[in-house]
Amino acid sequence: MLAVSKDIKTINLNIGGYAEGSTALNNKTGGWRTFKPVLSRDKCVDCMICWIYCPDDSIVVKDGKMIGFDYEYCKGCRVCANVCPRSAIEMVSER
Repeated sequence: MLAVSKDIKTINLNIGGYAEGSTALNNKTGGWRTFKPVLSRDKCVDCMICWIYCPDDSIVVKDGKMIGFDYEYCKGCRVCANVCPRSAIEMVSER
């Protein structure tokens, strides 16, 4: 059941209640992170397993090579570090 606060003046809904596409680009979630992934380039073999598993599409790839992370969207979930077969990704504290 949808509950709407009486303090809300207007709600803009699309006909049928669908969400607009591409809204994830407007929601930069990197600020949620307490640990960030750091790539050790000398250990990485560009297997792209981290890219496959990243739930936020935050692995930056250029010409078939992993070149880093998009920290504006990376939440620091550690999935990339956990699946890396070469331990080329280390999680370091943001603080």
